[in-house]
Amino acid sequence: VKNVVTGDVSDVKVSGLFFAIGHEPATKFLGGQLELDSDGYVVTKPGTTQTSVRGVFAAGDVQDKKYRQAVTAAGTGCMAALDAEHYLQEIGSQEGKTD
Repeated sequence: VKNVVTGDVSDVKVSGLFFAIGHEPATKFLGGQLELDSDGYVVTKPGTTQTSVRGVFAAGDVQDKKYRQAVTAAGTGCMAALDAEHYLQEIGSQEGKTD
């Protein structure tokens, strides 16, 4: 194992190894368009996939900084689809109404 800070190299006896390559959400192109946190993740309203822009929803690796797993990405993808469907129904029911 090499310490990338000090450069020291050492052998470590292990029974197993879990490789973590790191994670950076690919959201730079969204800067100034959606609210991002300090790590670059899209900020969503708690319990939903709603972003800072009405009608825009976020899911998966760009929104989940805690779990970052395929299964949770699929789950939030389903949530985003349901949130989008609800949003479309909401704006559809408002068509033709005047204030």
